[in-house]
Amino acid sequence: MPALEWNHSYWGKDYGWSEGGDEWSVTWGGSEAQWFGSLYPRLHRMLPARRILEIAPGRGRWTQYLIPMSSAFIGVDLAESCVVECSKRFANVPHAGFIQNDGVSLAAVPDGSFEFIFSFDSLVHAELDVMQRYIPQIVAKLAPGGKAFLHHSNFAVCDDGGEQPPHGRAASVSGEIVADLVKQSGGRMLVSELINWGSIDTIDCLSTFARGDEPGPEHVRLTNPRYMEEATLIHDFQSPYSRLT
Repeated sequence: MPALEWNHSYWGKDYGWSEGGDEWSVTWGGSEAQWFGSLYPRLHRMLPARRILEIAPGRGRWTQYLIPMSSAFIGVDLAESCVVECSKRFANVPHAGFIQNDGVSLAAVPDGSFEFIFSFDSLVHAELDVMQRYIPQIVAKLAPGGKAFLHHSNFAVCDDGGEQPPHGRAASVSGEIVADLVKQSGGRMLVSELINWGSIDTIDCLSTFARGDEPGPEHVRLTNPRYMEEATLIHDFQSPYSRLT
C-alpha cells in the first residue's frame, strides 16, 4: 500500500532511473515501440491537442512523444529530481514547462485549459486518498471537448489471497471507484479498460473520461486479459522497426 510519502521518497530519491525510465518498457521492446504499438492506438482520437497536461512524467518517457503533439505542454511531478531532469532534457522546447507539486494538488495550472490530460505507469501507485484529490481537479482542468487518460490500479477488486499488492500497486483503487469519482466530480466516463500486468489479470485499469457538460457516447467497459500478450507481439514484431535509422 504505497503511501504518498513512499512515492515521494522512492521516485525522488531512492530509485536509480538507470535508463531514464525506459527500463520500464523492456517488455514492449522499448519506449518507442510501447508508445506507437500500445498507447498511441488508444489515444489517437485525442491527439494532437493544443494544451497537454502530464501528471507524473518521471524522466520524460512519454513526454518526448506528447510534446510534439501540443503547442503548450506542462508536466507536474511530486519528485523534484524528475522536474529538474525533465527541465534539462527539454530545455530547448519553449512551449514545455515542468512543475513540482505535493503529489495531490494541481492548483499551479489553470482550470478549463487542457485539451488532453495524461498519466501512464505512475498513478498505479496512488491510493484512494490521492485519487479522491486528483480526479475532481482533473475534471476541472479539462477544456471544452478535452479528454483525460489515466492508468491506475484496479487491485481493490482483485482476489489477492491476503498478499501484498505486487508491482507497488495501490490496494484501495479500482476502475469502478475511479468511474464513480469522475461522475461525482461532474465528469463523464468514456472507456474503462481493465488490463492484466505481469501475470495478474485485471490488476490495472485505463480510464478515459471527459467533462460532463457535453454529449458523448455511452461508457464502454472492457475487460482485457490479453494486454501482456499485446506487449509480447509488440516486442517481437513491432519493436524491430523502432530501431531502424
